[in-house]
Amino acid sequence: MPELPEVEVSRMGISPHLIGETIQSFTFRTPKLRWEIPQELKQLEGQAIKSISRRAKYLVLETDAGNAIVHLGMSGSLRVLDAELPPSKHDHVDLKLTNGKVLRYNDPRRFGAWLFAPVGESHSVFDNCGPEPLTDDFNAQYMFEKAKNKRVAVKQFIMDNKIVVGVGNIYANESLFSAHIHPLKPTMSLSIGQWEVLVDDIKAVLATAIKQGGTTLKDFAQADGKPGYFAQELQVYGKAGENCPNCETALEEQKIGQRNTFFCNQCQSL
Repeated sequence: MPELPEVEVSRMGISPHLIGETIQSFTFRTPKLRWEIPQELKQLEGQAIKSISRRAKYLVLETDAGNAIVHLGMSGSLRVLDAELPPSKHDHVDLKLTNGKVLRYNDPRRFGAWLFAPVGESHSVFDNCGPEPLTDDFNAQYMFEKAKNKRVAVKQFIMDNKIVVGVGNIYANESLFSAHIHPLKPTMSLSIGQWEVLVDDIKAVLATAIKQGGTTLKDFAQADGKPGYFAQELQVYGKAGENCPNCETALEEQKIGQRNTFFCNQCQSL
């Protein structure tokens, strides 16, 4: 599933081709992805795209007539192509521009979404989102306060979008390893000093992943079709049985919250 860095890389990839351009038309080749595609999106035809932002794992294309909101789901991708190029299988949505280009949305599993928000209004998908992890609102004091009296494993806690958005499974594993914190450690037991280290490491891991173009494991590629290269930087994710890069102890794997979790029992204290 594309996670925050992959969505941010997609935003950076399509923005130079779309911002300032005018939407000519929408084409929907399926009525429904994760949810029904709202016909209100056609209200944006004839409108210039003012900006493209990201909130959590959603992209927001802003116009004076409202916003288009896009989620890539598990296998979705966006490409900017010549409008004359015939659609391929699983090309479900086209946003055609007046300059002859098209933003084409491909999604084999159809778990993504295209949504609409009227001018000046948010959307219900954002109602319970925590702060963005690369902003000052995500800090050690905030996490320390949120963690009080919480016995949940810290890995589940940092992956809860109500606490902080976008710290997906890959990046949670990598950040906890970097911070020397065991993924099963009860959240309430972390000191303010440990939160300072973990918050800084989450920010650093996400920033590095964005710089590297994301992490290609199965489906993700950048908006230009190139793969992301952060997979080459992974320290523990997907490496159960291999030697820890720090102490050479065999890395372990365990399911936590139904997600595969990788860690070093020697380096990561419980």
